[in-house]
Amino acid sequence: MDFYREIEIIIATKHKKEEVIAPILKKELGVICVTPIGLDTDKLGTFSGEVEREDDPISTLRKKCLMAIEVSGIGVAVANEGSFGGHPTVFFAHADDELVMLIDKENGIEIIERELSIDTNFNGAEINSEHELIDFANRIGFPSHGIILKKAKYNYSVIIKENSTIDELIGNYNIIKNSVGSAYAETDMRAMYNPTRMKVIAKATERLVTKIKSLCPNCNTVGFGIVEAIKGLPCEMCGLPTRSTRKHIYRCQKCSYQMENEFPFDKRVESPQFCEYCNP
Repeated sequence: MDFYREIEIIIATKHKKEEVIAPILKKELGVICVTPIGLDTDKLGTFSGEVEREDDPISTLRKKCLMAIEVSGIGVAVANEGSFGGHPTVFFAHADDELVMLIDKENGIEIIERELSIDTNFNGAEINSEHELIDFANRIGFPSHGIILKKAKYNYSVIIKENSTIDELIGNYNIIKNSVGSAYAETDMRAMYNPTRMKVIAKATERLVTKIKSLCPNCNTVGFGIVEAIKGLPCEMCGLPTRSTRKHIYRCQKCSYQMENEFPFDKRVESPQFCEYCNP
């Protein structure tokens, strides 16, 4: 895949995400990866809450790419944005939703991919004793995974992020506890302090590379991908349309060439258990 071979790509990160993103881009695309110096992506929002993310994840991701392009003068940027919370379909499970985007300003190309994973240590708890703190630390994988301490979940007046040893963690906990009676501990979701998250970012990057390497059959532009999923796979019993996907629509960002892929999951009918008419 020679579209980007030997060109520079700027990785928009403050938190060492280039450690997992760059090797994949270099190996699969043959690019030269550069990391900007002094790029403050925290202006767009922080996981610890002191800077609220004002935009949706995709808009924030786009801003990261454009910030990196502006400060570096390099025309192609890759960035990542993560969101954490309840899984949309696996009840009572936390999820890590990682988006990775490439923006090629010169060619007017924007390619995005996603990895949604329940492999995350995202968590937080009010801590009332050193015993509870140590138990929380063990559960989230401290010290390889960081912990942030605050007065309360939504109190940002005191935020202690740099807790590298258990003694340091306990000492900082007692500083907060002695002033307000308890403390709030949460996993540090910044990538450089969360190896579990780094693995999910790597998977999202691999998905992005696969999409980049998908070329338009008409003009050979990168990123020929799915832009729409059409529902309506017929029910095996009654023949009426279900909510399951019947076809995928692919479209080129450059020449607008479009292709349909019917029955993309090699299924021509859906089980009646997923039919709103047979199983209301």
